[in-house]
Amino acid sequence: MRKQTIQYTSSLDALIAVAKRLSVYENQHKMDSEDFYNQYNQGTLSDHIIFIEWANDYLHYLALRQELEQILNHAA
Repeated sequence: MRKQTIQYTSSLDALIAVAKRLSVYENQHKMDSEDFYNQYNQGTLSDHIIFIEWANDYLHYLALRQELEQILNHAA
């Protein structure tokens, strides 16, 4: 599997794209990302590639959200 790199023009664009991917995972597996990540992190789910990608996307989402919150707090 070849790793794909996507560049976004802003952190907000990246956050939106990652949130859309998370929504697809959540709909497919009938579980929200926070619950999924807690179970995955505890080792109760397999290391299937889909779960690895979902976990990475969720961590990316959290980092982007924190970055945007910091920007907004400094702008206020």
